[in-house]
Amino acid sequence: MKKTIFLSAMFLGSLMFAQQEHIKGGDRDAHGCIGSAGYTYSQIKKDCVRTFEQKIKLTEVTPESYTSIAAVIFSKDMKKAEVFIKDAETGSIILTRAGGKAKAWKKDGYVLVPYKKNGYQLKKDNIVIYQ
Repeated sequence: MKKTIFLSAMFLGSLMFAQQEHIKGGDRDAHGCIGSAGYTYSQIKKDCVRTFEQKIKLTEVTPESYTSIAAVIFSKDMKKAEVFIKDAETGSIILTRAGGKAKAWKKDGYVLVPYKKNGYQLKKDNIVIYQ
């Protein structure tokens, strides 16, 4: 009898403790992306993505205290480029390519241009910030 009461008390105590813990993956944003798992919403893909898993990654040119990485996702027609940088208020910035043969994507002082063979540079007010 004492054993049953003791085990019941332990079981109830563990339930109370479990309810107080933060549930992992319970931090979904408005789009259903789980931030603690590294997901953020991509406006171009219209899905949750992990920016650190993207093919195109740029490194900050002049890091202040640590090196920051920017990720780039292009639309299928290559007319838009979504850039994920630490300074973006909404998580990303959508840059648009003007004209069919233009080689730059632009918006609000940000310009993304091809760099070397397979790379890109991101400029802000004509200063290279990522490459």
